[in-house]
Amino acid sequence: MSLQELGSEAKRILVIGAGPAGMMAAIKAAENGARVTLLEKMNRVGKKMLITGKGRCNLTNAAEVPEIIANVPGNGVFLNSSLRAFDNQEVIRFFEEAGVPTKVERGNRVFPQSDRAADAVDAMLGKLHELGVRLVTETAVKEILVEDGRAVGARTEKGEAFYGDAVILAVGGASYPGTGSSGDGYEMARKLGHHVTKILPALVPLETEETWVKDAQGLSLRNVRVTLLADGKKEEELFGEMMFAHFGVTGPVILSLSRKAAQLLAEGRFVELALNLKPALSPEKLDARVQRDFSKYIRKQLKNSLHDLLPGKLIDPVMDAAYLDPDRPVHEITQEERGRLVHALQHLMLTVTKTRPLAEAIVTAGGVSVKEIQPKTMESKLVPGLYFAGEVVDVDAYTGGYNLQAAFSMGAAAGCWSVWNESDRS
Repeated sequence: MSLQELGSEAKRILVIGAGPAGMMAAIKAAENGARVTLLEKMNRVGKKMLITGKGRCNLTNAAEVPEIIANVPGNGVFLNSSLRAFDNQEVIRFFEEAGVPTKVERGNRVFPQSDRAADAVDAMLGKLHELGVRLVTETAVKEILVEDGRAVGARTEKGEAFYGDAVILAVGGASYPGTGSSGDGYEMARKLGHHVTKILPALVPLETEETWVKDAQGLSLRNVRVTLLADGKKEEELFGEMMFAHFGVTGPVILSLSRKAAQLLAEGRFVELALNLKPALSPEKLDARVQRDFSKYIRKQLKNSLHDLLPGKLIDPVMDAAYLDPDRPVHEITQEERGRLVHALQHLMLTVTKTRPLAEAIVTAGGVSVKEIQPKTMESKLVPGLYFAGEVVDVDAYTGGYNLQAAFSMGAAAGCWSVWNESDRS
């Protein structure tokens, strides 16, 4: 039986937060016959959604559901029910029917064909208006109202009360506070007895001890393997793109490793990144390649013999890592020294000192414990009538469209189940 076929008697649903999860929750509740009020603290909806995917809005990922779950390191299994009920094909269908044709790019990432995040946000806003959702902006909620143990509404910072038969909390995490995600949802949940797991930045650039990164800032590497180590032990390894910045490193691979790096740093571990600049070659084949270059530039200084092999900004750091004098003539380099160079090319080390601030993180790791939320319905196990959706929940994913998919799936579940009668839940 489909979501819409179950039906319901008219209910009043109060949704707090007009990000992707909150808007989807409001839309689904309204589609199921509810009278919906959507509260948003900012002056417009979807502010964070507007900046996702560098303003292009990576709506979802076209991978199969098990692969999507595998790319949600923060409690991906919790999404199994909601993701299968409203999967990536449902997301694509939703936007296509709302007038936003999509396209699939490298890594199965799904974007609007227009490359405009505003088109996706405007489509959701149009749907809210079409369904008669009451949208109240510039209204910050202070607390969830509970009567006889059940959520019945919310009180704003100005003292105004809004009521409903169910309340959906979808206020986001604690990253990019300028978009409205200031972490206030965690405190609202705590006041109701919910446990909030440790909040850490995820999908965030990393700062390094090495200062040479400043000279390499702006340099992007497309095919690099990065290994995350803690106290010298391998923790994670990813292949893809990264970029150097004045403070350290960023880019897709770094962002995906940052969640684990943040956890390790919080534990007081010694965290490093090992960059394999030539991952396609075995050490033996790389050595042969270096020898060919040395033969080609036999009369040059070492620093002038590596431009075929490396971007100019990385030559000095690699030679430093190999303990080699850049002014040495190539013909004087010994086999042992060449071996150090090969090793440095595949083990260029960076010491991670900290992440960039939580305010700069794309998403927040941590949040309302999934152990206290029904995974199928998104309803609180502690407070009947209270539902959660989106980043306020302890769910976070790698870059690639997975976080928005999680938000849409949780929002759809909360929106539907907040409306359906108790008898519909069997």
